[in-house]
Amino acid sequence: MADLKSKENFLDRIGIPSHLLWGYLGVLIFMMGDGLELAWLSPYLVDQGLTVQQSAFLTTAYGVTIAIAAWFSGVLVEAIGPRRTMLTGAILYILGQSLFVGIAIPHLNYGLMIPTYALRGFGYPLFAYSFLVWITYRTPQHRLGKAVGWFWFVFTGGLSVLGSYFSSWSIKTIGYIPTLWTAIIWVAIGTFLAIVVNRDKIEIEEKVNVNHTTKFKELLNGITIVKKEPKVGIAGIVRIINQASQYAFPLFLPLYLADKGISTTVWLNIWGTIFISNIAFNLIFGYIGDTLGWRNTVTWFGAVGCGVFTLMLFYTPQIFAGNAILVGAVGILWGACLAGFVPLSALTPSLVGEGDKGAAMAILNLGAGLCVFVGPALVALFFNLVNTQGIIWILGCLYFIAAILTRTLKIPEKETGKIATVEEESIV
Repeated sequence: MADLKSKENFLDRIGIPSHLLWGYLGVLIFMMGDGLELAWLSPYLVDQGLTVQQSAFLTTAYGVTIAIAAWFSGVLVEAIGPRRTMLTGAILYILGQSLFVGIAIPHLNYGLMIPTYALRGFGYPLFAYSFLVWITYRTPQHRLGKAVGWFWFVFTGGLSVLGSYFSSWSIKTIGYIPTLWTAIIWVAIGTFLAIVVNRDKIEIEEKVNVNHTTKFKELLNGITIVKKEPKVGIAGIVRIINQASQYAFPLFLPLYLADKGISTTVWLNIWGTIFISNIAFNLIFGYIGDTLGWRNTVTWFGAVGCGVFTLMLFYTPQIFAGNAILVGAVGILWGACLAGFVPLSALTPSLVGEGDKGAAMAILNLGAGLCVFVGPALVALFFNLVNTQGIIWILGCLYFIAAILTRTLKIPEKETGKIATVEEESIV
């Protein structure tokens, strides 16, 4: 890894690589624009005349392109460099959003809504996850846990917090459609900060003018890395399990809690508070990971912690019916443990050599995309058979399986250093 050639300052000490500050700010603002409609677009479209099923299929099509782009992000960084990959994501987002808002929605043209919204789905994975790969290349290994923790802080903060708060204000002030148009402005500002204002140099960019055969090999490496380094595939599975419940819970948990005396409105407030907790612990577990070891943090705080609190989200309302404070407390702890998987973004590229880090991150990013499908699919397949209790136990057991799988993710001896030493000396 090239010398950063800059003296350590406050940002470096708290875990933000100072040479990448503008990239972090760019991701925050980009994700704010990308996420401003997530909480209200579906009910808005239903109010305009779409059926619930049509709205759900629209979201599914969007999820397909997110998964594809998530995989391509790490591979394309290796093939064409992070700046070009991020710019590609921004262009696809702006194009898809312009067609979706400018033509499809005003005419309620469902046939056009699907491809344009799906096209938009390529945007944030290519942009944000490519920057995550950039971070793994340009951050010293002993601080990588903190650096990726800050990445998930700005990612989630933009997507789930700032986007929602901005929408709650702008919808009342300028309306739904103008709010959707503002997304392009935020995305453009974020892109400018992360690509133009961010002047950091990365060695990959010096190698992008290679022939097409080499580029094809880089793309192929995004698949063959799993055979070459099976642990990368295991990390991808753990990443899918990480957020599977996040996409499963909204489909059935509010209904269950309503039967236990906790209204949907109260649940929405709990859900929002959960992700404020999650954002904070994205940073905390970045620090803990660099101290206790990445593998230990993911195992005990992430996997085991999520497994325990997933089960408690079912049994707490059983024992204390209608007690929103206790359910909220359990939810906050679950959201905190969800952040316990943050060091996986530092651990996974450390499992492979320098030339395979992008491919390893491609598999991890693919897992981040696939969890959008796995969570809802589990509910669709098993809910009628096992009901709420059964689904909760399936999700809980998946987390315990993830804990076992994570114990196999040992850093190779050639990559050992402070982190590897901590891994061996800490909790077994």
